[in-house]
Amino acid sequence: MSTARVLTIALDDQFARAVPELAVPWHAEPAPEPTLLVLNEPLATGLGLEVDQLRGPDGLGLLTGTLVPPDARPVAQAYAGHQFGGFSPRLGDGRALLLGELRDRDGRVRDLHLKGSGRTPFARGGDGLAAVGPMLREYVVSEAMHALGIPTTRALAVVATGRGVRRETVLPGAVLARVASSHLRVGSFQFVAAQGDVELTRRLADLAIERHYPEAATADAPYLALYDAVVAAQARLVAQWMLVGFVHGVLNTDNVTISGETIDYGPCAFMEAFDPATVYSSIDESGRYAYGNQPGITQWNLARLAEALLPLLGDDQDGAVEAATASLSAFGHHYNAAWLSGIRAKLGLPADLDDEVAAPLVEDLVALMRAGRVDLTTFYRALGRAARGDAEPVRGLVLDLADLDAWLERWRALGPDADAMDRVNPVYLPRNHLVEEALAAATGGDLGPVERLLEAVRSPYDERPGLEAYAAPAPDDFGAGYQTFCGT
Repeated sequence: MSTARVLTIALDDQFARAVPELAVPWHAEPAPEPTLLVLNEPLATGLGLEVDQLRGPDGLGLLTGTLVPPDARPVAQAYAGHQFGGFSPRLGDGRALLLGELRDRDGRVRDLHLKGSGRTPFARGGDGLAAVGPMLREYVVSEAMHALGIPTTRALAVVATGRGVRRETVLPGAVLARVASSHLRVGSFQFVAAQGDVELTRRLADLAIERHYPEAATADAPYLALYDAVVAAQARLVAQWMLVGFVHGVLNTDNVTISGETIDYGPCAFMEAFDPATVYSSIDESGRYAYGNQPGITQWNLARLAEALLPLLGDDQDGAVEAATASLSAFGHHYNAAWLSGIRAKLGLPADLDDEVAAPLVEDLVALMRAGRVDLTTFYRALGRAARGDAEPVRGLVLDLADLDAWLERWRALGPDADAMDRVNPVYLPRNHLVEEALAAATGGDLGPVERLLEAVRSPYDERPGLEAYAAPAPDDFGAGYQTFCGT
């Protein structure tokens, strides 16, 4: 690792200073022939970084971790996690590095983090590398989530390394540069709790409060306030996933952030035919992380956070358990409120409509969609046309026309706002078949399909001529047996 000669960027080591027990100083492996594949110029500008410098040799060195500012202290972060229900006390950044923290133009602290930068002490037998396809998947899907207004980590760049990565075949290697409000996760607290170090747990919690929930510091019970805030943030996040049909695919506790941002876009996908049992991840053989299970699994993961925080919630364990249980029970309220608010917006319902009227209307619609296995994104967008008087597009998506027509009559009697619906129901998502086509092309050296897909999903609500293919469901021969993979 070398130090940067030209780049004017200051990287702090706040995480490493606050909890050095969770930070292993490390450096990236060399990138033989670094080539910039994509650069998120608006994000770079917002971070106060010079786009032209990032495109140059020193910039590529920063984005691969091989050339860092003199005061930078890259570290691999330690964390634990429940993976598919089984606890692993020592996971950590096996192929990733936290280069450090920087302040964006709004003064907010942001992590600059790499993925695919080489083996670390946490690699557990892995090669520490990443291939072009999975890194571009994270870039595309995280940008789509950001455009949809869903809290997410964001990709700053993907750089091809010039090194082959052996998976089923040898694939071109790449490093992803990722930005997050932090990489603190439920698994971070589990790692510390497993060591029984209450003082370290306190320092980690203080860091989480400082980074994400400063108002908790002045609460009567700061650590309970921290937990309350995380529960609420995660409930709102998962509700937003459900509203657009996002399936995370690997919702382990090490992939649940304290900030409430979406993280880790490995085997993720967007549901098309509406079915709560939808699973895309090749490693989720039991369906633990199916679309419909995501709220319950998130609440289960948050229970594990409560267990890790118990020593901070009170001297009396019974009282601490009671307080944590009461806080966790609020998850359902937060989730239901966020989901119902979102679905009301998707249906264009009047703001003053009583929930007693809205709730059964929504329940009946969900039953209709499930019975007909309708394409979620197409269906909601077509409802906007139905609100304007043209019901044929939505009628063409449902088999039980009698039930649909009866439901449409009830709904239209409420005066749905079609323009408001179009502002929250996307036309374009990174549909699975388009993502796979774009990644296959990029792996072969053609970035055009990735660039065109990004153009569509970065403005998801604005219907544009020439992009019809990006709004269409997958071909009939695509969906059956479709699987996504972690990329390791």
